Amino acid sequence: MSMKILFMGTPDFALFSLRSLVEAGENVIGVVTQPDKPKGRGYTLTPPPVKVYAMEKEIPVYQPGTLRGEEFATLLSELAPDLIIVVAYGKILPANVLDYPKYGCINVHGSLLPAYRGAAPMQRAIMEGQPETGITTMMMDVGLDTGDMLLVGKVAIEENDNFETIHDKLGECGANTLLDTIKALREGTLTRTKQDDSLATYAAKIEKSDCLIDFTKSAMEVHNQIRGLSPIPLAFTYTPDGKMLKVPTTEVAKREGTLAPAGTVLSLAGGKIEVACGTGSIFVLSVLPEGKKRMAAADFINGRKIAVGDVLTAK
Repeated sequence: MSMKILFMGTPDFALFSLRSLVEAGENVIGVVTQPDKPKGRGYTLTPPPVKVYAMEKEIPVYQPGTLRGEEFATLLSELAPDLIIVVAYGKILPANVLDYPKYGCINVHGSLLPAYRGAAPMQRAIMEGQPETGITTMMMDVGLDTGDMLLVGKVAIEENDNFETIHDKLGECGANTLLDTIKALREGTLTRTKQDDSLATYAAKIEKSDCLIDFTKSAMEVHNQIRGLSPIPLAFTYTPDGKMLKVPTTEVAKREGTLAPAGTVLSLAGGKIEVACGTGSIFVLSVLPEGKKRMAAADFINGRKIAVGDVLTAK
């Protein structure tokens, strides 16, 4: 059974799935992605990763400002897809788009639904100390990640995984789970499972307030927050002179109990900045000082930018 597939996605996470469809020989008739956006200091207009790949593969690319209205409805009827695949597209699909394809719209979502519906499921799962996460493919409906579940793939979250490593593991898992979902659809063995709304949790978009480090929490909670936000947008604190200090990488120290007031620098031995938490402590392994480039903690220490007894604060 040959299906005309329209792919809708924007960032690197979507690229894993698009690449897998193309390499599997699926008939991808077009890619719908977000408009190019200005990036960097020069505000250079930059295409989404999905667009770059699609153009390399000579797949038609469409970047509508809106999915609502006659223009996109006309495009949809011209393309006449049998199936729409949506991966991190970035906009809600209106009912006329959801209802158009014969086989519906399948979404690749980066969590084990119904947990972590919403915009930042990967970051939130890490920040909240979950031991595992995964991918759920689902039939889309008008709600936010509320559709019937199809297939699931699971991924362990190791103690020092961060947003980047989990993003890439889930990208691969999503691509494989999507191909399995399409295979089952073709074979007529795909089953739909309704989500239990009573078990649903919401993964809100990451705000600046989520990035401010609260050293009064336990060492593991602080570590989880920092790695869940690394390498972007990065958790931050303030040095005694009021300068912002972003923290990309940490480890949990093997110390327990209350060691000093939260945020106190306990040691600079071994090129690591040991900081007291509400209970236990963490080792800061790298930093991004205000106005500087990322550097190893040892270089920050050697530059005499920090001393034992300093207190890192929320300003």
